[in-house]
Amino acid sequence: MTSKQDLFVVPGMEIDLGLITGIKDENSQTENSEESAVILGPGLFEKNSKILSFAAGNIATNFKDTIWVNYNKKRYIPEVSESIIGTVVARTAEGYKVDIGSAQPANLNGLSFENATKRNRPNLSVGTIVYAKVVLSNKYIEPEIECFNRNTGKADGYGELEDGFVIKASLGYCFKLFKGTALILELLGNHIAYELAVGLNGFVWVKAGSPETTILVANAIKNAEHLSESDCALMVKQLVSFL
Repeated sequence: MTSKQDLFVVPGMEIDLGLITGIKDENSQTENSEESAVILGPGLFEKNSKILSFAAGNIATNFKDTIWVNYNKKRYIPEVSESIIGTVVARTAEGYKVDIGSAQPANLNGLSFENATKRNRPNLSVGTIVYAKVVLSNKYIEPEIECFNRNTGKADGYGELEDGFVIKASLGYCFKLFKGTALILELLGNHIAYELAVGLNGFVWVKAGSPETTILVANAIKNAEHLSESDCALMVKQLVSFL
């Protein structure tokens, strides 16, 4: 469950957690532990032990440990460590240029994959969809992404996304999907086996047992953004009847 709060914030505004329903009571034992107990989503950042907004919009929460700002951002701004979905748009001497929806394409080194070497590395074509993590973001240079986990050296879900179907969604909704707090994921999972990759840049990749089922699941996830929980349940019930 998530909730849109009545608290409207503007860039630079400090967030008082005591005004946010469900966050302070469930996560804070003392005044000094408030900030450390909260996960900050889109539109918020921490500076000098204060939680500040860099966007204008309404505060939203999952009633547990996460808060974010519901706001419309026309273009994705990469942040280091964010998981994204991108499309290869060009090949370079060192790797690839990948469209991730930001002002500039991201650089993906050909060695930034699990077990990749100069002699043995992925050969991606233009149009290939990849799931990657942002490792460098600076307004003066192009962002850099990688398709493996540096901590483990393993792919850990990153890499080429084969087949499947990609939908575009709002950044706020993608954050909910990424955190697993969107009810639609549980409702679909009760009836259908499917794979999901969520990019915090506004793209969602879905793959199910057949192309037809994949499209049904993708459309259900996309439509659920603007539906109530009861309407989501009804939609899934109707969807399952077609399978």
